[in-house]
Amino acid sequence: MNTVSLFSGCGGLDYGFEAAGCDIVFRNDFDKHSCNTLRENSDKTVIEAPIEDVTESDFRKVVGTSRNAVDILIGGPPCQPFSKSAYWSKGDTLRLDDPRANTLNEYFRVVKELRPRAFLLENVHGINYSGKEEGFQLILNHIREINAAIGTDYRPTWKVLNAADFGVPQLRIRFFLVALRDGKEFRFPEPTHTETDSRNQTIFGSSRQPHITAWDAIGNITPESTEKLDVGGKWAGLLPSIPEGENYLWHTDKKGGLPLFGWRTRYWCFLLKLAKNRPSWTIQAQPGSAIGPFHWLNRKLSWKEMAAIQTFPRSFRINGPRVEIQRQIGNAVPSLLAEVLARGIVTQITGKSFDDEYKLHVERSKTIPSAEPISQVPSEYFSLIGKHAAHPGTGKGRAYQNNSLANVENLFSSAINKRQ
Repeated sequence: MNTVSLFSGCGGLDYGFEAAGCDIVFRNDFDKHSCNTLRENSDKTVIEAPIEDVTESDFRKVVGTSRNAVDILIGGPPCQPFSKSAYWSKGDTLRLDDPRANTLNEYFRVVKELRPRAFLLENVHGINYSGKEEGFQLILNHIREINAAIGTDYRPTWKVLNAADFGVPQLRIRFFLVALRDGKEFRFPEPTHTETDSRNQTIFGSSRQPHITAWDAIGNITPESTEKLDVGGKWAGLLPSIPEGENYLWHTDKKGGLPLFGWRTRYWCFLLKLAKNRPSWTIQAQPGSAIGPFHWLNRKLSWKEMAAIQTFPRSFRINGPRVEIQRQIGNAVPSLLAEVLARGIVTQITGKSFDDEYKLHVERSKTIPSAEPISQVPSEYFSLIGKHAAHPGTGKGRAYQNNSLANVENLFSSAINKRQ
């Protein structure tokens, strides 16, 4: 299956489609570090340029000119305009007014030019938030316009998927849309894994396996001696006092630590630590010094550990500064989830069935060690002990918090006026 990859990054989607037997004949990204990584891992064509500068002629020189030259088109246009973290920090985002949102238009420009038998578009699940779904509506409008213009019958189906529910050792939620050219509706694969309750029983019964854990993925990985994984910054000394699977919320009046912070007044990933017996939290692309997830040994994750959590192939190679490595790996789609979706697409296009185990599956460990002990809070943080107000909003960030009193006053005045 000849496959074209747009916004390829370091290849998360690509490795999954390759594992399903697809041939990634064309890759594109504008970032030089990502393109270097792609070249490090494949000898296929990589075009290093903004998508706006890649013409139909550039594609056709590689894939050919026939109607069925491209079987599958895949890609995840940059998602910052629609991300949940942007909503949290600002209370809102520019969404379609953000210049980076033009990548959606470019993605569908390529769909129209290449007419693939199927395409897959990945994005953050915020793209179809209720009341903020302009990006999602733009996608649907593009598909309708393409069908009307060139006579295709792309019929989109979409789902928000949690990678952990498909055997990925990471809680990572993303939006996926798939459309087949012949008008058939794509059927998304059913989840195979689920979380467990306190008795280690799966919530949905025996039909699903327990989630793959962080220990399963990285318990046997030894970081390279040259990597600097010490945590720095103001909060480094506080991390050892937080149990596995917890974050700064441990040190609030609602949990078991000291009351150092207000409830939900920080990002979820602030001082977030992995637990051996659960999937990893989402690997971040651009973390600050105190933003996790951190290893249960109170250090940063090594690049091999991050790649394993993202279920990249074991042969994966990457070079460059730490900040660039983490950005590339953190922005990627987990490759095992990509393999699951790729098999579904291939099967529904060709009728081919897959009977073997996923090539990128993670082996489950026979035993998982107990949690690491925690340390006492260092005295340097004692000055923070006290009563701290909880965050006044739900899912809105500091901009909302700073303006909350004015918001309440406005709502009160509005209510009074309506009653009068």
